[in-house]
Amino acid sequence: MEISLEKRDDDVILSPLGDVDLSSSRELQQTVKRAMEDKPQRLIVNLTDVPYMDSSGVATLVEAMQIARKQSTRLVLCCMQSKVRSIFEIARLDRVFTIVDDLESASTA
Repeated sequence: MEISLEKRDDDVILSPLGDVDLSSSRELQQTVKRAMEDKPQRLIVNLTDVPYMDSSGVATLVEAMQIARKQSTRLVLCCMQSKVRSIFEIARLDRVFTIVDDLESASTA
């Protein structure tokens, strides 16, 4: 898995590329923790290039949300593919996370 990290003003945009599953969720977890060290105002996780996510990936994002809340960082998920979004909807996590359709909306959410 490849993960790009971009800083824009007080926001950090994290963009994973590929499936987020048991073999790659640890790398995502470490990247999230590294991104949160600077205590950004907003951490945006751009899921445009994530076609599949299993429970370990979801757990990693739940952990990211917990870290974000502790340090008053806003966590926003954006650009979810329908397969990934359905996982969040089935688990009712779409009510817990801030999920938006595009990167522009994420920067104001």
